[in-house]
Parts: sequence; C-alpha cells; structure tokens
Amino acid sequence: MHSFTDISLDLHELLKTVHHVRKMEKGSFLFQEGAPAEELYIIKRGMLQLSKCIPDGRELTLRICSEGDLAGEANLFTPSAKYYLSAKVTESGEVAVILKEHLEEQLSKDHDLAVEFMKWMSLQHLKTQTKFRDLVLHGKKGALYSILIRLLNSYGREVEDGIILDLPLTNQELANFCGTSREVVNRLLSDLRRAGILSVKKGIITIHELNTLKTEIDCENCSRDICCIE
Repeated sequence: MHSFTDISLDLHELLKTVHHVRKMEKGSFLFQEGAPAEELYIIKRGMLQLSKCIPDGRELTLRICSEGDLAGEANLFTPSAKYYLSAKVTESGEVAVILKEHLEEQLSKDHDLAVEFMKWMSLQHLKTQTKFRDLVLHGKKGALYSILIRLLNSYGREVEDGIILDLPLTNQELANFCGTSREVVNRLLSDLRRAGILSVKKGIITIHELNTLKTEIDCENCSRDICCIE
C-alpha cells in the first residue's frame, strides 16, 4: 500500500467501501480528461499513469498509481465535475470503484473523517505543487533530475554500486514526466551516462551519484511522502 499509509483507520475503512470491482487492461484508459467524474478508484492490482495533455500534443505525466493508491479524488465536492487528467493503464489489473456521490455523503456526515480526508488531500496537492516548482524553476535538465529522484524514492532499491530503479520506463515515458521531448531526454541521459552518474542496462536505470543530481537542483531533501511519484 502506498498513499493510504498516512491516514486514520476509520478513513481507510471508508475508502474501502466499494461499489464494485472493475478490470483494467494495459493500454486502455480508466478515465479520460474531460469526461464526467462520477467515480473514484482504488488500485487493487496493476498500475496507472495520470497525465495531462498539452495543446501541442505532448503529455505531462504527473503521477503513477499502483496498489493501494486512490485516483480521481480531486473532483470531490465539485458540481458537474469532470476529470482533469487521463488515467492510462500501464499494467493490467483491477480497481475498486467508489461512487463519488456516496463518498461525499459519508464525509459530509462525519466531520472528523472529513478533516482527515482534507489533510490527506492537502498532501497530494503539495506533491503536485513541488513537481511543478521543479519543472518551472530548473528547466528541462532539472526536471529530469527531479523526476529521477522522485522515482528512486518511490521505486528505488539499493545495490552495491548505487540505487536501481525497479520500474522499467521508456525515454518517452520519462519525457512525459518532464513535459519535454524524447530527444531531449535521450541527450540528457547520454550526458549523465558519460559522466558516470547513471547507467542503463536493458532499460533499467541505476543511479550511481544521487547527490550530484540533488546538488544540481538545490534539493531541499523533502520527506519521501512529498518527494515521490505516487
């Protein structure tokens, strides 16, 4: 479990009150930007990428959702809500479906639960804000460095010569996280490989000099609850 580890037991139980379970197939969309938002989803198995389409055709991926994560929550208590992100399935699995109307009703009845949910939502917004900050302040190179650090905090595994990223990603997927092109990411990764800061083997990235990445973006060493990709 990822996103629900820092909430109260009562709220955890409420979010497990599901209407039904839905299968999701790799390559499909659980929901798409602009569609009516009537449901929320808890990932039981599989993985999603939540992305925003940019007018020039590029994608900006803001978040990865995996087992235990909640998706679609930003539309609560919004009349005639629509999804503002698209959720693409990157690993087949299934989700528990929560009706937005039901969750709103339960939260409106229990103020303590509502406060707990507001605290949790505030943390999710803070994660998004810090990602945008890195994109705006540090340019394309800094954006890539920031995303690599966040990915390591979420999916990193320490090995003898560094930290391996246990999440295979294409250069295009990395580019989507940075809001840039695959060609730019190719060049930046090549520079990092030549400098010995990272290596790539069979699509798997290993970071050898994490502190170098942090220094380049004036890393504030935020807690992993904030500096992550979930």
